[in-house]
Amino acid sequence: MSRSCELTGKGVQSGNNVSHANNKTKRKFLPNLCNVTLISDALGQRFRLRVSAAALRSVEHRGGLDAFLLKADETELSMRARLLRRQIVKKAAEAA
Repeated sequence: MSRSCELTGKGVQSGNNVSHANNKTKRKFLPNLCNVTLISDALGQRFRLRVSAAALRSVEHRGGLDAFLLKADETELSMRARLLRRQIVKKAAEAA
């Protein structure tokens, strides 16, 4: 399981610990990932995703998983999220 957000693509960054004496040692900055279950209104199903806390706030702000995925850039999404987005678009096209 990779340490990256399935919705935003946010992942591990590298940097340095810097001591008071200005000694530098390598370190990793890990994203704040949460295992969450999000509900798709269009599909009527629940999906378990591993998303960052910031992405979870963005999903709530945009009005749910469907709205977030429809507005999101497909290059940032994971393969599972891309498949989910395509299903939502297909369902919306059928309803229209």
